[in-house]
Amino acid sequence: MIRLERRPQPSRFWTAVTPLIAVVLTMIVGGIMFAILGTDPLEAIRTIFWDPLFNAQFAGFTRPQLLVKAGPLILIAIGLSIGFRAGIWNIGAEGQYIMGAICGAGAGLAFYPSDSFLIFPLMVVAGALGGWVWATIPAVLKTRFGTNEILVSLMLVYVAENILASVSSGLLRNPEGMGFPGSRNFKQWDAAHNAELIANTGLHWGVLTAFVAVIAAYVLMARHIQGFNIRLTGEAPRAARFSGVNPARIVLLCLGLSGALAGMAGLFEVTGPAGQISIDFNSGYGFTAIIVAFLGRLNPFGILLAGLLMALTYIGGELAQLMLGVPGAAIQLFQGMLLFFLLATDVFTNFRLRIGRGEIA
Repeated sequence: MIRLERRPQPSRFWTAVTPLIAVVLTMIVGGIMFAILGTDPLEAIRTIFWDPLFNAQFAGFTRPQLLVKAGPLILIAIGLSIGFRAGIWNIGAEGQYIMGAICGAGAGLAFYPSDSFLIFPLMVVAGALGGWVWATIPAVLKTRFGTNEILVSLMLVYVAENILASVSSGLLRNPEGMGFPGSRNFKQWDAAHNAELIANTGLHWGVLTAFVAVIAAYVLMARHIQGFNIRLTGEAPRAARFSGVNPARIVLLCLGLSGALAGMAGLFEVTGPAGQISIDFNSGYGFTAIIVAFLGRLNPFGILLAGLLMALTYIGGELAQLMLGVPGAAIQLFQGMLLFFLLATDVFTNFRLRIGRGEIA
């Protein structure tokens, strides 16, 4: 008889190796998928994971893009991980990312064409507030009416997407854009442009903020009493209540913080790589960051590495589409496999697999 037997405590070994196993399984099954699609699997895997970093033909462009893609993923995933550690499931970071971009862009465009050095900091604050407000909606509904934050935060993504379409064609539309949807181009406005801090590196303020967020999240979760309360709420909710932890305050803190970081990510993206508010501005970073958070084991430094890995799949996936003709949907499926296999292998962290009286894992 095959059965799962709960371990007395989570296995440190399986906690450490399951992300690596998930990556290997993703490569194997992904390779099979590429073969079915008529693409050489080894060439596809090499194009995704090797060429962006070491192929001289592409590396000059793709290496800086690694930081550009990783920045928003890491920033959003850090905020999500704090809530996940408390058992608070914010699935709507994509909506908070969009609203942060809209609010930040709107705050800046209100002062166009001013060249004041205060414009960009104002936009950052407005972006963070936009994401915070959007995340506070499910937080308030959960604490006051007991609603499910998963459903509310997810549904608000679609509301945010419709608001994005509306402002792109109306409120924030470029009056000099000949009627086409989309805001002014922030790359042409120095006061609001999130330019590279060091040329040809991809390092801009969003990437720098992501690195700071990694360190701050580590200090919060490992060295601060509030981090202890967050972890206690997630691991032992009843013990947290008995110790005087206010569950409503934890919900508001975690959702608000994750929303603010997602909003900042949206602002840095719209003033940098994207350049403008447009109907198709959102690129799925808010959903992909969920994979990054779990692939990094909800650990800030693990998220940093996972964000870089996921960014590599983005860049390598674009190369595979360009050079090998791999469908974009196949690349998205390849990325989704990471989360699937991580969750599948993560079972062995808390359970042993037994057949009869013998133990396998």
